[in-house]
Amino acid sequence: MTSIKLVVSDVDGTLLTPDKRITDATKAAVARLQAAGIGFTLVSSRPTVGMEFLVEPLRLALPFGSFNGSSIVDPAMRPIEQHLVPAAVVARSLAVLEQFGTDIWLFSHDRWLIRDACGEYVGPEQRAIRHAPTVVADFAPYLGSVSKIVGASSDPALLQACEDAMHEAVGSEATAVRSQTFYLDITPPGHDKGTFVETMARRIGIPTAAVATIGDMENDLPMFARSGLSFAMGDAAEEIKRHASHVTASNEDEGFAKAVDAILERRSAWT
Repeated sequence: MTSIKLVVSDVDGTLLTPDKRITDATKAAVARLQAAGIGFTLVSSRPTVGMEFLVEPLRLALPFGSFNGSSIVDPAMRPIEQHLVPAAVVARSLAVLEQFGTDIWLFSHDRWLIRDACGEYVGPEQRAIRHAPTVVADFAPYLGSVSKIVGASSDPALLQACEDAMHEAVGSEATAVRSQTFYLDITPPGHDKGTFVETMARRIGIPTAAVATIGDMENDLPMFARSGLSFAMGDAAEEIKRHASHVTASNEDEGFAKAVDAILERRSAWT
């Protein structure tokens, strides 16, 4: 079996508590990985600007992925890779989201654009990413600079139907997947958390079998499939757990730190 050289973690529902905090146990777990010579990085559906607050407390030294891995930035927030949703696909996606009546957001590298400041999830998202939105009357001027589109709804059945319709509308021209129960993300084609794992493995010069991943949602499945070891959070849906090689505790019970300890114990057994 291959020894783990890199750990890649999701953020919301995994690294952070439900109230979006980094616990002391989480920071200590990352420090233990780094002390053991194991690389650590993050990949998230979050916008790039919504990950900056994680850099210092976790002492991130490696590039990390935003927008489900379709953008890669260094710890100084400088872009290494950036991919956009094609403008025609953005327009088509907006039409589907309008049809289902979801709240609609557009994200670029450094901006969050909304049309309704009173949208149901605007407040929670602002607190989560620690970045304020820009209210615009029309999305049309921004179609050529979109890194991610989000359809937000508190109706899970509606959002599932919307996701199915989005797959029909965009096909392979974009990736449409829910990052949370109430968010449907549309991101650039050909890039996901699995391609991020492959890119990071190449950058470090290790096989993907030497990567361990930790996550909790459907958009984490591509990185589970491309890593040698994978951990689903204890509060993940059963379908997600079935695709992981291990299940850890929930993000309310230090599941991230417990997964890290399992990785370190496994590594010690091999050395």
